[in-house]
Amino acid sequence: MGRSLGNNTSSDESLTVRDNRTGKTYTVPMAATLRDDYSIKDNTISATAFKAIAAPLKPGEREENETPKGLRVSDKGFLNTAVIQSQITYIDGDAGVLRYRGYPIEELAQHSTHLETAYLLIYGTLPSERQLRLFEDEITSHSFVHADAEHFFRSFRYDAHPMAILTSAFAYLGSYYSEANPSLQGQRLFTAGDKASLENMDRQIFRIIGKATTLAAMAYRVRQGREFVIPPAGLSYTGQFLYQMDHLGQKDYKPSPVLEKALDVLFLLHADHELNASCTTVLQTGSSLVDPYSAIAAGCASLYGPLHAGIAGGANEAVIRMLISIGGPENVPAFLDAVKRREKVLSGFGHRVYKTSDPRSFIIRKTADEVFKVTGKDELLETAMALHDAAIKDEYFVKRRLAPNVDFWSGLIYRAMAHWRQMMLQEGGVKIWRPRQVYVGSTKRDYVPIGERPVVRGLKVEPSPVPHSGISKRTELARFAGKSKL
Repeated sequence: MGRSLGNNTSSDESLTVRDNRTGKTYTVPMAATLRDDYSIKDNTISATAFKAIAAPLKPGEREENETPKGLRVSDKGFLNTAVIQSQITYIDGDAGVLRYRGYPIEELAQHSTHLETAYLLIYGTLPSERQLRLFEDEITSHSFVHADAEHFFRSFRYDAHPMAILTSAFAYLGSYYSEANPSLQGQRLFTAGDKASLENMDRQIFRIIGKATTLAAMAYRVRQGREFVIPPAGLSYTGQFLYQMDHLGQKDYKPSPVLEKALDVLFLLHADHELNASCTTVLQTGSSLVDPYSAIAAGCASLYGPLHAGIAGGANEAVIRMLISIGGPENVPAFLDAVKRREKVLSGFGHRVYKTSDPRSFIIRKTADEVFKVTGKDELLETAMALHDAAIKDEYFVKRRLAPNVDFWSGLIYRAMAHWRQMMLQEGGVKIWRPRQVYVGSTKRDYVPIGERPVVRGLKVEPSPVPHSGISKRTELARFAGKSKL
């Protein structure tokens, strides 16, 4: 018995699936139409096509498997799941290729600037001189924050991590702009696609990109115990950022042009990387039509993690901590032996997408050399060089394709609006991202009164005891109204 899951197509334009549980054959069409939920488009197939492949429950099978409701696609970590159509970034991990809107990253790093590349990513084309000047002016003019922001930043502990501050700051920023909140202004605030909607969207893009460096600089200066610096006029985007971080009142202060250019290249290289964890988090959060500031805050939280690459990603920090722990070039062989024994973690090598070298690592290596010409070698550079040279020649790491990635070098020198805008304007509107799960927990069971329950103990199945201060212990021994007798 055969069943078609879509429009009639010739045999060479369809996928035939036989369910050996039932003997049924299903035909999934490859003829693509954007509105066809069961179509193959650009070498992809909709996972919902498999919902039609159903079977009755086998004797003794758990009803939670939902077998009669159709197959589910299991893809832990989204290793082979496409969730959106995009025109922004192309990555060929096997060949080590990265292109923004079709332009090789190597050409953009050599000829473009971060803001010009940001324009390309967001709007789809390289700008004219007038368009770029307008874009740059809007972003720099939106770099200022409300005076109340100083009180917000000062409310953090002196040793708060800058990424924790920055994550909070973006969410805080959204409270100032009610016109950017679909919960207050209506669901079609950013999805209408008309002139007013696009202008509103652009205003938020200018604000987020413009204020991002200001917020980051303020977070940095909290850690340094310094007063905040108002964004200066007349400097580039990265020059303005360096000024806000480092200016201590010197007259006519201007950051080093070498460092300014290097940081601009780093921003450009990290401007987009397809659907990495932070970008996916922004889109997942944004799919509920929350305001863009809250979506970016969620992305910052994802970026904070030690597995995430990026300028502010935890992976950069992990590389620095690793190099410090090694101690010197002479300790590299012993460290690599410990990595092979799985006693140590090698940070900055290998990549989830790239199976050969990360193309950005070569550009950053060159940029690092230019920076060290004016700054002198970083105290960790000799260790990094020894580790790099040893690892790329070691058969253990070569066999496992553990080449240096972008984090290995970028951490020694010092993303997501395009995808959000694209999702808001996609054909058919925004659908909230709601992945499925495979439930493997208990089947249906009856509630047991507390006095009749067996005691279940174990490391993972009961709360861990937490030690408290002396005053808490004394309070536990005291008697007072409302105190629990348990």
